[in-house]
Amino acid sequence: MRKICVLGAGSWGTALSTVLGKNEYRVALWGRAEDGVEQISSFQENRRFLPGVVVPDTVKPTADMEEAITGAEWVVLSVPSQAMRAVLVQAKQYLNPDTYVVNTAKGLEIATGMRMGQVAADVLGPEISKRYAVLSGPSHAEEVGRAIPTAVTVASSCKQTASLAQDLFMSPSFRVYTNPDVAGVELGGALKNVIALATGVAYGLGYGDNTMAALMTRALTEIIRMGESLGGQTITFVGLSGLGDLVVTCGSRHSRNRRAGELIGQGLSLEQTLEQIGMVVEGASTCRIVHKMAMERDIEMPITRACYQVLYENRDPREAVLYLMQRQRKNESEDIGGFSTDWQ
Repeated sequence: MRKICVLGAGSWGTALSTVLGKNEYRVALWGRAEDGVEQISSFQENRRFLPGVVVPDTVKPTADMEEAITGAEWVVLSVPSQAMRAVLVQAKQYLNPDTYVVNTAKGLEIATGMRMGQVAADVLGPEISKRYAVLSGPSHAEEVGRAIPTAVTVASSCKQTASLAQDLFMSPSFRVYTNPDVAGVELGGALKNVIALATGVAYGLGYGDNTMAALMTRALTEIIRMGESLGGQTITFVGLSGLGDLVVTCGSRHSRNRRAGELIGQGLSLEQTLEQIGMVVEGASTCRIVHKMAMERDIEMPITRACYQVLYENRDPREAVLYLMQRQRKNESEDIGGFSTDWQ
């Protein structure tokens, strides 16, 4: 039985371990002892991060990274984006030259603005790019763990690596598409978290579906603007890892980012919100770096800017919404093209 290592025993790492275990791989699920990873063996359930999901016998939890990685053909990275570099530095000594790496984190590194693929190349060397893939899309761990039908995208600069990763994860309830656009897939997964926070704030203020639809649609324009400037392809942002992930993260009760936004809209501070959520809210950190990059590149991202001001500059959320509604009048298509300019 082939061995797969999953680094990160949070909700997503546990859900993916369940998928891989049911695909009849031998899975080593690594996590920190203080997070209770070893208790998963006792209960066949991650009671802290993914309660109610039965972890297969083929999944063996461990707090020993060397034990987890040794002999693994694939290493799946399911740690928060801000922890990615430190985990890769620790893992590097145990990786074989022919080991494949799949990233599933959705965020940008605050200190550098790097995507996770760029962080991996920075730590492991540029040669990792041919054996590196990113898996992303509309996929809440709570539903994946329960085998609810889900479709995602796996991207790699190497077609063979993308195909091998597709075969690795594909199952009757987990459909995987391939994509050559690593930058676009990683950026779509990161940028949509900011918008989910903004949507949550709107719901927390008591606004409804009209507001959510407006935010999501106009935010997609912002994602495309920033994504294209960082090397992503437009078509990727209207696919599963862009629009698909945006829809599920903004609209689902499972979304930590949306829930965090709701609490802020109801009057809690960012610090109080993060404490109450109790898990990583990627959108909060991503908002900081994306706002900075937008300012540096002179990219218009009014929703992201408003979200940043609410999170980090104590701007009143209702005032931020009013600002968005009263901005200068515009033609809907002028930002992204697509309509004829011959308009009489």
